[in-house]
Amino acid sequence: MLEASLLDRFAAIVGEAHALRTEVDIAPYLKEPRGLWRGRTPLVLRPGSVNEVSRILNLATETRTPVVPQGGNTGLVGGQVPRAGGDEILISLSRLNRIREIDTLSNTVTAEAGVILETLHRAIDAVDRLYPLSLASQGSCEIGGNLSSNAGGTAVLSYGNTRELCLGVEVVLPTGEVFDDLRKLKKDNTGYDLKNLFVGAEGTLGVITAAVLKLFPKPRGHAVGWAGVSSPQAALSLFGLASDVAGAGLTGFELIGKTPLDFSVAFTPGAQAPLSGDWPWHVLLDISSGRSQEDARALVEAILAEGLEKGFAGDATIAESIAQANAFWALRENISEAQKPQGSSIKHDISVPVASVPELVARAAVAVEGVCPGARITCFGHMGDGNLHYNVSQPVGMDKDAFLDLYRPMNRAVHDIVRDLNGSISAEHGIGQLKRDELLATAPAVGIDLMRRVKAAFDPAGIMNPGKVL
Repeated sequence: MLEASLLDRFAAIVGEAHALRTEVDIAPYLKEPRGLWRGRTPLVLRPGSVNEVSRILNLATETRTPVVPQGGNTGLVGGQVPRAGGDEILISLSRLNRIREIDTLSNTVTAEAGVILETLHRAIDAVDRLYPLSLASQGSCEIGGNLSSNAGGTAVLSYGNTRELCLGVEVVLPTGEVFDDLRKLKKDNTGYDLKNLFVGAEGTLGVITAAVLKLFPKPRGHAVGWAGVSSPQAALSLFGLASDVAGAGLTGFELIGKTPLDFSVAFTPGAQAPLSGDWPWHVLLDISSGRSQEDARALVEAILAEGLEKGFAGDATIAESIAQANAFWALRENISEAQKPQGSSIKHDISVPVASVPELVARAAVAVEGVCPGARITCFGHMGDGNLHYNVSQPVGMDKDAFLDLYRPMNRAVHDIVRDLNGSISAEHGIGQLKRDELLATAPAVGIDLMRRVKAAFDPAGIMNPGKVL
């Protein structure tokens, strides 16, 4: 356990008002959203400046005190919570919440780590620009956490992951040194791209305190369509058609199974399915246009009309208002929460080459039934970039704990198929604690060795978020 005198030294850096010690004050920082991990810490520090973060990490390295950086605490793999030993301190970045600059000529924004994603969206919208990262948790997730986990979301198809949206970072290293790389350059070939070591590192190499992020012109038109399809193969054909017709204007292509849609309709007050037919699979199609609303609408109409004509879709509709478009998206975004009333679930955040999505879905269904007969497959996600949330809800009437005892066998069955298709067992949520052991057991040995060398070079004292990723 950490000595009281050492805790006092850390607290003095931020001031007692921002050093949380009581059980009540600390509790919200210790449990992640799924409830899979509940950690312990004697101290939560809430620094208000980069200098304070620097002093904290300098003292932590000097005293070999492990630290856990945390943003909005929305991560789903346990990377942001301390372990159960109680010998780690937690650093919350939520007070570093300034938008330092919006540059509409360079199309960049410089934002601190504690800026909430939705707050950033509002600020960028006010200057007629777009920051495209969009997540279900955007009302509480923070920019630093988005960067540290390389968050994906619904717009990756057109704009890329958070890594592709980042031009520069400001990072406090474990020694307390500040790496200031807040540059707006879109082209820079001067050596190693160091920022990308920190983006996606889950706080194991340093603490991201600010970043320069890319902005885009705000679309002049936006249209959302919904189609009922017979199979993932039909959805893949519709995706190929949509890509050919809309090109870069195709900003979202979501695949949704019947089961998750039924869950979401039942969970969402006032919701109803967009189509009257009982389709086994659904597609949510999102189109943006830089020209006009009429152009966006025309693109969706052309895609769905040809899709119906060619038999890729069996029925389709187009949102007639912003409210209806938002309602379509709400059905997609509420699926994860809608699973909770259905009992326990075993979740997989996976990606495969887009062309392999139908094979993945077919083979995984057989594997799941073999592990747990009667389990309800809740498959949905970003088909356009090959990332599916292949979740499995417990059979009706099965004991919750008995179902969760199948977590590892179920993961193994699904992930073996993913690896066979040259996919990834973590498409956008990261590794954290949840997938650390599987990563170490299955990733190429040379790759793991290289990651360990990087970790040792940046954090020789081993204080940064121990037990996560590696």
